[in-house]
Amino acid sequence: MKNISTIDYSVLDRPEVLMFLFHPRPDSTGPFSKTADPEKRGSRHKDILIPVQDDIAIGARFHMAQKSGGNLLFFHGNGEIVADYDELGGVYHQSGINFLAVDYRGYGRSGGKPTVTAMMQDCHIIFQFVRKWLQLNNFYGPLILMGRSLGSASVLELAAAYKDLIDGLIVESGFAYAAPLLSLLGIDIAALGFKEEEGFRNVDKIRNFDKPTLIIHAEFDHIIPYSDGHALYEACPSGNKKLLKIPGANHNDIFMRGFQEYLAAVKNIVETAKKKL
Repeated sequence: MKNISTIDYSVLDRPEVLMFLFHPRPDSTGPFSKTADPEKRGSRHKDILIPVQDDIAIGARFHMAQKSGGNLLFFHGNGEIVADYDELGGVYHQSGINFLAVDYRGYGRSGGKPTVTAMMQDCHIIFQFVRKWLQLNNFYGPLILMGRSLGSASVLELAAAYKDLIDGLIVESGFAYAAPLLSLLGIDIAALGFKEEEGFRNVDKIRNFDKPTLIIHAEFDHIIPYSDGHALYEACPSGNKKLLKIPGANHNDIFMRGFQEYLAAVKNIVETAKKKL
């Protein structure tokens, strides 16, 4: 497949790294969420399994609002699953925004085990699947990539590979540099022999993305410091970009503390992308 990442992530696929980097958990609502009531969520949703390998599929939940609405392809953070975003899916639904949340291997209803190499390859397959699914189902609004925390690696990989197919980019609590994050997680990068140029290279991948971009970051993020968000913002060459700092917020309460500002900024980039179609 074209555009599969050529970076060798094998140094990050070692067990002593993966145990810190990924924290998968299952979706307790069961297969295809048969017990879930979409009406109670205030959102219409569709559960989908996206095949990424012969015997492995990635779980996704698509909260669809309008055929002409903006389409947010969302890669969540570590320790989260798509079911955690049901309430937010309802919020976006009320705003006329289609929210397409996807998991990683081993997360939610997904098969397999998570590795960095698999995550970075799977995002390409997921992206192409979602584009085709939207076209087949006549959803013709702009396609905007959105990644939170760990998910920033997936969306920046895609932004670097498919700029012409993407209408906007949102990075929430994203990291610019891998080494400080790995160290904070408890990984001995010196013993690992890890070098920044061998990592995700998020700050490099955003350097050529010149379309509408929104960077959201908590002021007091103790996992990924605000300076990372600022570095991504500075590296992005877009003439239509915004850096939204959520005052007083930390890594995991950013949406709660900055709900109005966060939602308004997302709505704005969706409307901006619509006008450019």
